[in-house]
Amino acid sequence: MTNVVEMKVNLHCDECIRKILKAIKKIEDIETYDVDTQLNKVTVTGNVTDEQVIKVLQKVRKAAVKWDQANQTLFAN
Repeated sequence: MTNVVEMKVNLHCDECIRKILKAIKKIEDIETYDVDTQLNKVTVTGNVTDEQVIKVLQKVRKAAVKWDQANQTLFAN
């Protein structure tokens, strides 16, 4: 089953982006992924859930919320 998971993540430096990409690539059954630095948005497509993506991002110390809840303010970790 293919899902599209969209998260708002504070992307403030190249090192953060590198860590996020490395973590996302470790998720099993992903088809595509994208990091949009202008929107602070991470999109993952595949057999993946919101919870899986949040858990992986938390491991690299990044707070994430579902994109549809993105009107909330995020604070850098």
